[in-house]
Amino acid sequence: MLILHQTPPLSLYIHLPWCIKKCPYCDFNSHEVPISGFDEKSYIDALINDLEVELYRVRGRTINSIFIGGGTPSLFLPESLDRLLSSIRARLNLNLNIEITLEANPGAVDAEKFLEYRAVGINRLSLGIQSFDNKSLALLGRIHNSNEARKAIELSKQSGFENINLDLMFGLPNQTVDNALADLKQAVDQLPTHISWYQLTIEPNTVFSSNPPRLPNDDLVWSIQEQGQIFLQDNNFRQYEISAYARDNRVSIHNINYWQFGDYLGIGAGAHSKITNVAHGQIERFTRHKIPKRYIELAGYGDVITEKKVLTSDEIPLEFMMNALRLTDGVPISLFSERTGLPVKNIEKELRLAKKRRLLNCQKTELKPSLEGQRYLNELLQIFMK
Repeated sequence: MLILHQTPPLSLYIHLPWCIKKCPYCDFNSHEVPISGFDEKSYIDALINDLEVELYRVRGRTINSIFIGGGTPSLFLPESLDRLLSSIRARLNLNLNIEITLEANPGAVDAEKFLEYRAVGINRLSLGIQSFDNKSLALLGRIHNSNEARKAIELSKQSGFENINLDLMFGLPNQTVDNALADLKQAVDQLPTHISWYQLTIEPNTVFSSNPPRLPNDDLVWSIQEQGQIFLQDNNFRQYEISAYARDNRVSIHNINYWQFGDYLGIGAGAHSKITNVAHGQIERFTRHKIPKRYIELAGYGDVITEKKVLTSDEIPLEFMMNALRLTDGVPISLFSERTGLPVKNIEKELRLAKKRRLLNCQKTELKPSLEGQRYLNELLQIFMK
């Protein structure tokens, strides 16, 4: 039994699984919209029913952030999201300054939709740009071009959004350092508050895994990353996580909660949850049914969860480190015991080894990866594997 004294901060994740076209690199639970369309009303009903069943797990707790991801959430009508958010407000305690993020595809938005999304309470947009280079966009299977990407950013600003994240990839097929920096420059020129800049990786069970493109070698990817980080820093984007950069300290509250091993309730097809149960001294994980049609049928009847797992004391340290060590400033060492219910002495041997290998810059009061630890994060995490 874990010694837990308080529950961590809580976020809500909502998965909207449909997209116009499945990208060849994507391993998320997303499904192309069938020719006949999808049943938007029934899916929103299912989300509300799902939440109703799950309320007992989080009763009395405050939601600090909501993230609506996908798929392509911007395929949903603003009135549908309004009904969903109204139902959430009626059932959960929301922080007065709650961050509500919507993922949007530049190829699936228009000015009127942006205005209405803002009106229903969404206050942060995450735009899946990926690249401003048309050849790269075509290779990645994106449905928008560079002009549409810039137009979407401009429309979002005109609609009143002040907190905007741009998703960008590097290490793309045939990409050079100059190409990657040109992408970053165009992103910075759009004056977003946040940039998520991450490496393209080939994931199992994707189109790219069966027919992989030729990617830059490791040395070139590292050069791209080094020079890109310098460029972002010179343009006042502070790196606070391996792939996250914020201007004016507009960090993602939702993602920070993940990385600090906070709790999150996930609703929607294939959504994941992590819930701390202080009374039972447990940390539990849940996964929902992945197929949208089946999810709609099951939601509200208590059968939508396909996997339930109570984390063991051997598994928890690695789970914690996989998140916390992504943060460039690390976390207070006291957070380990606070969020895991385990004493720090359980990982003292691993901490000594990580420091000896110069992968951690740990003081007595903090857990912080070194620059080498950030570069070789997988090697650092292997130390905590049981």
